[in-house]
Amino acid sequence: MKELTKAEEQVMHILWEIEKGFVKDMMEHFKEPRPAYNTVSTICRILEKKGFIDHKSYGNSHQYYPVISRDEYTSDYLNNMVKNYFSNSLEQLVSFFSKQNKLDIKEAEKIIELMNEIQTKKGKENE
Repeated sequence: MKELTKAEEQVMHILWEIEKGFVKDMMEHFKEPRPAYNTVSTICRILEKKGFIDHKSYGNSHQYYPVISRDEYTSDYLNNMVKNYFSNSLEQLVSFFSKQNKLDIKEAEKIIELMNEIQTKKGKENE
């Protein structure tokens, strides 16, 4: 899956939120200063070519909707980040954030708790 530019990501977040909409509907969800209508329309066509969205035609108007879920994109994006920047190691990722003082003790404890839950689930699946 291709990565999105910041502008494409903004449009996708709006579409994920509203589920489907015309460009005029998306325009209402941008913060000021809003991009030009034609810019959003162009981004939608690019996203469609990339396979992230599709549309239903109503005359000359197009109602766009996502075909890639937020979870699917997030998973792919984060997996690529871990692979490309942290040698495919979650340990290196967590170590990086802890060294940058971006991870406090409570967050570290939550991560450990989540990892223990995952390990328990995997153990039950393998039984």
